[in-house]
Amino acid sequence: MLDMSRRKLMGAVLAVGAAGVVPFAVKASNEIPAKWDQTVDLLVVGTGFAGLACALEAHQLGINVLAVDKMATAGGNSIINGGAVSAAGTDMQKAAGIKDSAELLFKDIMRAGGYINHPDLAKLIADNSLENYLWLKNKIGVDFVSVYYHGGHSVKRSHGVREHTGAGFINPMLKKCKEYKIPIQLRTKVEEFVVDASGRVIGVKARRNYRFGKESSGRVEYIRANKGVVLCSGGFSQNVAMRMSHDPRLTGNFGSTNHPGATGEMIQAAQMIGANTVQMDWIQLGPWTSPDERGFGTAPLFIEPLVGFGVMVDPATGKRFVKETGNRKVRADAIVALGHPALLYVAEENFRNQIPKNMTATQIDSLLSNKVVRKFNTLKELADFYKIPFAALEETNNKMNGYIKNKKDPDFGCQFFDDSKPNIKGPFYECRLWPRVHHTMGGLEINAKAQVVNARGQVIPGLYAAGEVTGGVHGMVRLGTVAVADCMIVGRTAARTVAGK
Repeated sequence: MLDMSRRKLMGAVLAVGAAGVVPFAVKASNEIPAKWDQTVDLLVVGTGFAGLACALEAHQLGINVLAVDKMATAGGNSIINGGAVSAAGTDMQKAAGIKDSAELLFKDIMRAGGYINHPDLAKLIADNSLENYLWLKNKIGVDFVSVYYHGGHSVKRSHGVREHTGAGFINPMLKKCKEYKIPIQLRTKVEEFVVDASGRVIGVKARRNYRFGKESSGRVEYIRANKGVVLCSGGFSQNVAMRMSHDPRLTGNFGSTNHPGATGEMIQAAQMIGANTVQMDWIQLGPWTSPDERGFGTAPLFIEPLVGFGVMVDPATGKRFVKETGNRKVRADAIVALGHPALLYVAEENFRNQIPKNMTATQIDSLLSNKVVRKFNTLKELADFYKIPFAALEETNNKMNGYIKNKKDPDFGCQFFDDSKPNIKGPFYECRLWPRVHHTMGGLEINAKAQVVNARGQVIPGLYAAGEVTGGVHGMVRLGTVAVADCMIVGRTAARTVAGK
């Protein structure tokens, strides 16, 4: 039963416009129900980094919170990510002699983003990265074991967890949710927002016991959210039609690193009630995925610790073609321009010094046994296997070894590290690379309080967002492991805004 007539609904539309909340007449996506099935203070949509961080912070602030997720398991994309978070000025960095600061992190985020980032959001992430690291370490119980480099950063600031996957964050966060008795309701797909006559989001229409891919499955349920709804539902990398509307090149021929549920419908639902979107055309390809495995895979865990240590070449020529430590866009664009997979290789000493710190023995064995990473006794053996002109490859390797020794690359400006060693003595370890759709930098526009805004920059009351469902933080290029910090920091910010902090 619904208590709003057509006349009343039109009155709500006019009231919204008169209040100046939205710049045009936008009606509620559905009428207000006579009876709500559930009522909470705060509804969090999504159970990845952003959603769980928001729920935990809200609980600590005394807010009654419910987290929902359309999928059958919690964690979203977050649980399958590479297992590291950016932070500047940490104890681990200081112990390793790494000088870093919030100011340098902010500069790196802006530079990588082509300076089209929203500076207030980028600064929010940079200024709170250290506190977020300490919160994870001391309050959540995350076990950090390494700090390493990601392409595009000025210094090593990616803090890796023992599990070397996003599960190293998600599982401790889920454990805390269970400890605090924060309810997490899975297989609950939010379809529409319920908006009152003033333009405030007061709840949602959802499907309970939803089965992914079967859109009419489940029972319709209305959830009231007295203090608001926080969208932490992720991006749209798996929605081919949606991503092609912003970048027609990204057809179904490009795979995605994301889990199947990254389909972006919450962005669309928010648009239906007047939410603005920003930078939707900026869609990131991951340059470290391998055509020899599916999805996100394990290859990124091998590749990223080796940039600045290994050599990336075009197998058709045996020559370098890009800065190995360049940001994700630089590398992905260069590989796609080749028209075929590139490869990166490293000799035994660099492999032994870097990989065990960033991957488990099981992960390493899996890469080798599945031939995602191949091992060759000599560089000649590697060249013969891929039919690479050996003379050209040998010349490339010798030049690169000189650059590594002198810590200066006059060809592409690759960044080297104190522990980077020339790749001389075998065996050599190699991985093929072909980009996949990885991250959608665009999404809902928010302010620095995590409030969703309309096209005029006016706050939509009761609607908040955090993580990949938003846009503006990363600009043109997202630096590796910055999104993890982004999700958690903005998710917690949303909870504090709701609490009036």
